Amino acid sequence: KALSGGIYPVSAILANDEVMLTIKPGEHGSTYGGNPLGCKVAIAALEVLLEEKLADNAERLGQVLRSELSKLPKEKVKLVRGKGLLNAIVINDKYDAWEVCLKLRDNGLLAKPTHGDIIRFAPPLVISEPQLNECISIIKNTIEKL
Repeated sequence: KALSGGIYPVSAILANDEVMLTIKPGEHGSTYGGNPLGCKVAIAALEVLLEEKLADNAERLGQVLRSELSKLPKEKVKLVRGKGLLNAIVINDKYDAWEVCLKLRDNGLLAKPTHGDIIRFAPPLVISEPQLNECISIIKNTIEKL
């Protein structure tokens, strides 16, 4: 999804020579491999990623998000973790991640429950700091009311 900006199905692999050279020419084929349109879309998406400095934005705002999430009450949130804008909180076992996500949804924020005690937050790379602060406010208010 991310390689094309969610616009067109495209994928790629990256490996060192030791791995890649185990496949000899003619041993592997792909029905949809090398699609010119998919490649063009991927290049355009990567250009946007670079030009708009979306990775830098993700790193900076991810630090803001983790810093604010780490201020949540420790009796409700056991752990905050993440990298860039892909983050999660591990909640106390007495709460159910699905139920907390439903409360977040009701308050205007979509989040993904994983396992029974983990809530994943993955805002888009184009999110602005004011938008992120609005999300943080919803998270804080929801968690504090548990």
